[in-house]
Amino acid sequence: MGYLAGEFDVIVIGAGHAGCESALAAARMGCETLLLTINLDMVAFMPCNPSIGGPAKGHVVREIDALGGEMGRNIDKTFIQMRMLNTGKGPAVHALRAQADKFLYQHYMKKTIEETEHLTLRQGMAEELIVEDGRCVGIVSKTGAEYRAKAIVVTTGTYLRGKIIMGELIYESGPNNQQPSVKLAQSLKDNGLELVRFKTGTPPRVHRDTIDFSKTEIQPGDENPKFFSYETEYSDNEQLPCWLTYTSETTHKIINDNLHRAPMFSGVIEGTGPSYCPSIEDKIVRFADKPKHQIFLEPEGKHTSEYYVQGLSTSMPEDVQLNILRSIPGLEKAEIMRNGYAIEYDAVIPTQLWPSLETKAIDGLFTAGQINGTSGYEEAGGQGIIAGINAARKVQGKAPIIIGRSQGYIGVMIDDLVTKGTNDPYRLLTSRAEYRLLLRHDNADLRLTPLGYEIGLISESRYAKFVKKKDLVESERERLRTLKVKPEEVNPILEAAGSAVITQTTDVLSLLRRPEITYAMLEPIADIPDGLNDEMKEQVEISVKYAGYIEKQLLQVERLNKMERKLIPDDIIYDEVKGLATEAKQKLGKIRPLSIGQASRIGGVTPADISILLVYLEHYNRVTAARGS
Repeated sequence: MGYLAGEFDVIVIGAGHAGCESALAAARMGCETLLLTINLDMVAFMPCNPSIGGPAKGHVVREIDALGGEMGRNIDKTFIQMRMLNTGKGPAVHALRAQADKFLYQHYMKKTIEETEHLTLRQGMAEELIVEDGRCVGIVSKTGAEYRAKAIVVTTGTYLRGKIIMGELIYESGPNNQQPSVKLAQSLKDNGLELVRFKTGTPPRVHRDTIDFSKTEIQPGDENPKFFSYETEYSDNEQLPCWLTYTSETTHKIINDNLHRAPMFSGVIEGTGPSYCPSIEDKIVRFADKPKHQIFLEPEGKHTSEYYVQGLSTSMPEDVQLNILRSIPGLEKAEIMRNGYAIEYDAVIPTQLWPSLETKAIDGLFTAGQINGTSGYEEAGGQGIIAGINAARKVQGKAPIIIGRSQGYIGVMIDDLVTKGTNDPYRLLTSRAEYRLLLRHDNADLRLTPLGYEIGLISESRYAKFVKKKDLVESERERLRTLKVKPEEVNPILEAAGSAVITQTTDVLSLLRRPEITYAMLEPIADIPDGLNDEMKEQVEISVKYAGYIEKQLLQVERLNKMERKLIPDDIIYDEVKGLATEAKQKLGKIRPLSIGQASRIGGVTPADISILLVYLEHYNRVTAARGS
């Protein structure tokens, strides 16, 4: 017999990157919150790459921070290397990436959780959902403890029926040899949720003293690093380099000779793996024409000898892994500290979710992170904060928060998942966003801090600082528009930059629009006002240089918003809509889009179907209005 162990507003199951953001958001919004995890020592653990950020992912971390989440602040405290990627490309794809001290990252996140008001952290394994009259009202743990709540968030990552695979060796396990969660998967199925089997993998870790770094290329951090959190102003973190090497012909031969022992080719692996992050054996087969592949050697922390071998994710047997490693320049004498492995796990098919991340089948039950079919800590954190916010708002009787595709990468990701679903572990890419020039790394605060403030996750002092920054950027743009310079003042600067000289007095804004002219070049003659820091200058420059493109995207967004404002009533029976294609009826009935905009993004729903639906809705709304009067 179970016993009532506690009553809460919100319960979050799982303390990975999604669970931490969910629980912190709900607690900071004033909800009594329980964060239940299988192992307290695994809070915010990084079972795969010890890093945060990168293209699209780094944007998400900044968005989490702009909303009032923790990931950005935590990595700023614990990074051992910080680099801005893609600096040679346009601002839409600039991306910050940090190498984490994985142990410090865990330590500080756990400390933050332990010190947060309204948040209880407890070790235990959730095994059963308590569902009454179609509503999730609690969970039962392995020990029989019953916890009751008004909203539940499931963030179990890769633990659901987890299975480790390494060559011929297969055993039930969560990541890093943790206990798997078996019964909860069955409870989700028993309550009407459809699950799918996915797979991900991790590379071996090797001992630092067995690496010959002289055969590799050093990859240092940035001399003047930028930060993920808008609250971080300074860091004295010591930076450690990463190292680059490559696979060799011998590597490829070893893999090809042992494909019969590779689980993904021998039929042992059932789950679908991530297409954008293939294992080394998959890469060798799919890209047989490539003579070599990049391998990065990344330190896992300041106080450990473990190095992560990025680019060498594998489920090959242990002896083959060692041979592969020793065929790579710099790793000829490498000693494995942890083997690489593949892990299979259950995920929820995400089209079963509303855009709020609440399940359609069970009222009050939310899911976030890898359970929704995504890969990556950042994608998990982005979903986590939204699920936590919406669970809290449900408890408080408020409408859910939904980030639009033009507001953030978090919105792009969630809309992709709930509208289109995913056939393999979903990874965010900048190319997934139609409005990526609006969704830049530098302007996440402008896009989402007002929303974070409205929700209650951004403090008064932080919001006041944000408003001041926004005003300074806008007033500087206006000042540059009215500031005139004479040819003799500016022509030496233009000539030095290879730019056409001017023959008459010109405003500085016009000069800054030129691709070859930077804000820094014009500083000597522009008389920069006090208080304008480098980040603000960057925002001024980008908004000036890309004004035309930004304006075009804003017009596209307005057209999209018109479609998003055309809401579809809950009680529409799509089978009764004459003229709709059979596939459209099936897809619309299954996904139940909230708006015409969302309906138009469902695979298999054509523009002709949308036209028919618009005509039907017009008639439906007229009839409904007539009944109401």
